[in-house]
Amino acid sequence: MANELLRERRGHVEILTINRPEARNAMNRAAALALSDALDDCESNDDIWVVVLTGADNKAFSAGMDLKAYATGEFPITEKGFGGLTKRDFPKPLIAAVNGSALAGGFEMMISCDMVIAADHAKFGIPEAQRGLIAGAGGLIRLPKRVPLAVAYEMALTADPIDAQRAYELGLVNRVVPGDQVLDAAIALAERIAKNAPLAVRTSKRVMHQAIELNEAAAWVVNDEAFGVIGSSADALEGAIAFAEKREPNWQAK
Repeated sequence: MANELLRERRGHVEILTINRPEARNAMNRAAALALSDALDDCESNDDIWVVVLTGADNKAFSAGMDLKAYATGEFPITEKGFGGLTKRDFPKPLIAAVNGSALAGGFEMMISCDMVIAADHAKFGIPEAQRGLIAGAGGLIRLPKRVPLAVAYEMALTADPIDAQRAYELGLVNRVVPGDQVLDAAIALAERIAKNAPLAVRTSKRVMHQAIELNEAAAWVVNDEAFGVIGSSADALEGAIAFAEKREPNWQAK
């Protein structure tokens, strides 16, 4: 199981790499458990502020479920969803570095992330209808929230993939870069986020995540409560002092 997922730390950024290039990084049970355990650790580790998820090699971020493993009765699903990710409420920024195709469950893992840096050769789609299935790992829930409904219908019902440029135009991905730059670009974005107060970053993510499901009046309640908590935090005071002293802040996530 240890080889199914690679981990690397750069400052406050943790890089998780699905390491099954021989299977186009398709998820088997071992990979799902390894990723789930790693995300649990990233969530509880105060030194990790941002996480980047990618796949090994340059052909696929993840091809979804390992169908050979599935045929033997093996499922890459935990209580946190497909790959140990798709039903997870992860509190820290999570960036997908999509180094190749993100299809089926791989696509659903990608849209479980907050931001996406895509290789220019990447492909995206939920082709399950071609196999008599539906995108059951969140694709039918999250995709209509990320793109216009008509586009989500087309992707799900035709099962046809889209390319990286189209994904960028739709707002599915933040940036498209040459394939050999995708991980570096994702890490650069993560490091830029990690320059900011981690508690403020996590709270901003939580408020936006909740507000998108609420009417404006209810969203203001969430917003104002969060502002009150953050405004009295040690990091908020540190930010003001650092600004006055013209130095970089020393964040404590408190």
